[in-house]
Amino acid sequence: MSLTRRLVALGLLVALLPVTGLAKSRVDDKIAAQKAKLHAVHERLNAKRSQLDAAKSRVGSIASELAQVNHNVAAVNGHLDEIRGRIKSTQRKLAWNQIQLAAARQTLRRHQDALNRRIVDAYEHGDLGYVDVLLSARSFGDFVERWNDIRYLVKANEVTIRARKADEAHVVSIQDNLLGTQSELQGEQAQADQQRLALDALAQQRTILLAAADATRASVQTEVNELDEESAASEAALESLIRAKQEEEEQRRLARRRAALLAGEELPPEPTAPGQLSWPASGPITSPFGMRNNPVTHVFILHAGIDIAIATGTTVAAAADGRVIVAGWDEGGCGNMIVLDHGGRLATQYCHLSQIFVGVGQEVQRGQAIAASGSTGHSTGPHLHFGVRVDGRPVDPMTYLR
Repeated sequence: MSLTRRLVALGLLVALLPVTGLAKSRVDDKIAAQKAKLHAVHERLNAKRSQLDAAKSRVGSIASELAQVNHNVAAVNGHLDEIRGRIKSTQRKLAWNQIQLAAARQTLRRHQDALNRRIVDAYEHGDLGYVDVLLSARSFGDFVERWNDIRYLVKANEVTIRARKADEAHVVSIQDNLLGTQSELQGEQAQADQQRLALDALAQQRTILLAAADATRASVQTEVNELDEESAASEAALESLIRAKQEEEEQRRLARRRAALLAGEELPPEPTAPGQLSWPASGPITSPFGMRNNPVTHVFILHAGIDIAIATGTTVAAAADGRVIVAGWDEGGCGNMIVLDHGGRLATQYCHLSQIFVGVGQEVQRGQAIAASGSTGHSTGPHLHFGVRVDGRPVDPMTYLR
């Protein structure tokens, strides 16, 4: 190649690099500012989520107390129904005993009246009825027989009167017992009524508290949703800046390639086709690429990569030659994260790292140690989250790994 051609190529490279260098500085500053903004949003979001958890816990606690109070109210109401049933039964027995008592007293009164009349007649006129019966006997045997009949009759009258008096006393005793039982049941009913009133007041209080707690929960939930939307927008803005960074890297590479082409140098192929990425670490895949319930946030969302189970401190290697465009803490849940740009709008992402060995702008080679694995960020255990993006869109890494 002529000296003139080499000088032209060198001039072109020198002319292009300052421009891209300035763009790089502006994009890096924007990425840093967006990460700081995202960090602030996530701090507020975490605080609100803690407040939401407390609000949900309070709602659950009050709801549990209200359920217990309602259960107790139901139990007291059941007890009251039982008491009312027993009172009605006692009242029915009392009514029947009143009838029995009235009948016994009426019968006793008749016997007593008849006896009184006989006594008065005997006193005023002399009661010759029994004597006449005896004197009209035709023989001694007949007299004895009549005497026994009269004696049995008198005795029967006396027994009947005593029996009636005993029946009356028995009925009165039963009635007294029933009245005592009724009084006890009425006392129990009064106590149960007071208990139910107290429980009703407690249930009303818990209902009011539950409504207030649920309103607080709903308000905090709204704030969390708003912060989630703000976080998603911030993360999307950061993704956009990363794509801008990739575009910047692409322009920088194109400038270098054009300069190298003018200088007559051989151009190496860029890793843009599937199967041109090396495994960043060796281990079983515990979660593939695709939709899933996030084990930390419990939200059904795209898992934009694969999880490789490896112990904390395991070396993580670059999947291909590239340039570091992000290296640091990610507020989106990745923890310590590295993003490498490999050209052709292809980038790889490494998350949950315990240590980072490279810095932004550093060139790395395939297989080079760039980090140590860990469990930082939103993680349930030590592993490496490895992602691949083309034009900023996540794709299944398995189509690129060999």
